[in-house]
Order: sequence, then structure tokens, then C-alpha cells
Amino acid sequence: MTARSAYLAVVVSAGVALVALGAPSWLALVAGLSIALLSGQRPPAQLKRLTTIALQLGVVALGAGMNLVAVWKVGSSGAVITAMTLSVAIGLAIVLGRALLVRGDTPLLIGVGTAICGGSAIAAVASVIRPKEHELSVSLAVVFVLNAVGLIVFPVIGHALGLSQPVFGRWAALAIHDTSSVVGAGLAYGPVALSVATTTKLARALWIVPITIGIAVARAGGGDRRLARLRGVRWPWFILGFVGVAAAFTWIPALAPASHVVVMVGQRALVLALYLIGLSLSREAIAKVGARPLLLGVLLWVVVAAISLPLAAWQGGR
Repeated sequence: MTARSAYLAVVVSAGVALVALGAPSWLALVAGLSIALLSGQRPPAQLKRLTTIALQLGVVALGAGMNLVAVWKVGSSGAVITAMTLSVAIGLAIVLGRALLVRGDTPLLIGVGTAICGGSAIAAVASVIRPKEHELSVSLAVVFVLNAVGLIVFPVIGHALGLSQPVFGRWAALAIHDTSSVVGAGLAYGPVALSVATTTKLARALWIVPITIGIAVARAGGGDRRLARLRGVRWPWFILGFVGVAAAFTWIPALAPASHVVVMVGQRALVLALYLIGLSLSREAIAKVGARPLLLGVLLWVVVAAISLPLAAWQGGR
């Protein structure tokens, strides 16, 4: 066993033990971040795959506690709000990128990552526009750093503002980048916030499809080139798993007694995912971000969060 393999085995085992002992989401993330930054180790290649498995398993399992009719209602009723915030985020990212002299596709990637669902949206769009390697790395690093901040800061802000759990859940889903951090923030705020945040975010994540297709059509020349680009897209298929589990628990009454157990397993898997996300943040990744792209990401995030809060409250009052 190599040194890196041994390191991976030890830190993952520590994370599993932490999760088994019932550690809250914020503690798992902080533990992962602390280990990564204090050890100075570069994240092993297998860590990304393990994180993806834990995150997707957790989201799919959460479907056991969702009513599919409610998920559809959330997605359809919030369609106008989602379209508005998506347009503002992507358009503003491009404008701010030009003002801050952030070159290439970085502003667009940070924009879609902020607008839709973080790294998943960036990966999907990157697979059709083929950005330069450093543009993709910087975009992912900016979104990743702000994700970690959002997971910790948003619940604090929510409590300070006295937000109800439904309003906080909607706000988190609209304003925090990645699904994992949205779910983690909802988990920290309360069970109702978790349910609302998850359904709203997953409904929002479905916008990856039209946005990616639209960008591919805008960037590609002829029809054959467009089809070739779309064939290479990495779609977030786990959302279909969430819908399938939610449908089963919505319309098969015999499964109802198992709902609590499946949801609990999903929540624990998400806590493990947050720990692994913390482990993935290396000193090198922080150094790679750069001042201007980070400033772009922060300014864009602040504007989107400020716009999203009254929209979340307004939707809650409807």
C-alpha cells in the first residue's frame, strides 16, 4: 500500500467514525478542512469519486422522505423565480467578469455554477464549451470555497434574521451554489428547512439541461457540431434516482414504514460527503483561485443572495 493510499484509508475511516457517532454537518466539514489544510496533502484521486458516491447516495435516499407531488409543485410554482435568478446570475457574471478583467470562459462558468448547482453545472457546461484547463480549475475552486463558506454562514444569518424554516430552505436553495452545501445548510437549520431546500434545489438543478443545450447551440456552428458537443455532456443522472425513490415512497404505501430509516441513512451519507468535500480543499486549490475570480464570485454571490431572500419570502407567502 502506497503512502497516499494509506492516507486515504485513514482519513476516510476517521470520517466514517465521525458520521457514525452522529457528528453534525458543520463539524464534519470543519474536520475535513482541518485535516486537509494541516496535513498539506494533495487530495488523492479517489477522493473525488468517493465524494460523488456519498453525495449522490445521500440525495437519492432523501427521496424516501419527499412527496413527488410536492416536488413537482415546488418546481412548477418557482419556475418564474428560477428563470429570473438564473438570468440575473449568468448575465451579471459576464458583466462583472468584463469589469474585473477576468478573461476567457471563467465568468460564464462561475455564473452557471452560482446560478444552478455549483460544480455539477460547471462540469456540464464545460463539457460543451471546452474551456481551458486553468479556467475550469479556477471556476471550480471559487465555487468550492464559497460553498464551504455558505454552509457555515447561511444558517447563522438565517437565525439572526429570524427566518422560518421554509423561507430559509428556499433561500438556501436559491443562493448557495452546490447541492451538497444546500442540503448541509438545511440539515443544520432544521428538518423542514432540509425538506424545502432539497426539493427546491433539485427542481432548480433540472435547469442544467436547457441551459447547457442553449449554451451549446449558441457556441457551436453547424448542427453536427452541436450534436457532438451534447453527446459529451456529463448530466447529473442521480436526480432521476431521487425522483424514482420519491415516486416509490409517494405511491407505494407499503414502503412508508421504511421511509424514516432510508432518510436517516441519506442524511448520514450527506454528512460524510461534506467531510470528504472538506478533505478535497488543498492549499494548492486555495492558491489557484486568484484575487479577481474570487472577487467576481463573491460579488456575484452577494447579489444573488440579496435578490433571492425577498423572492424566497414572497414565494413562501403565496
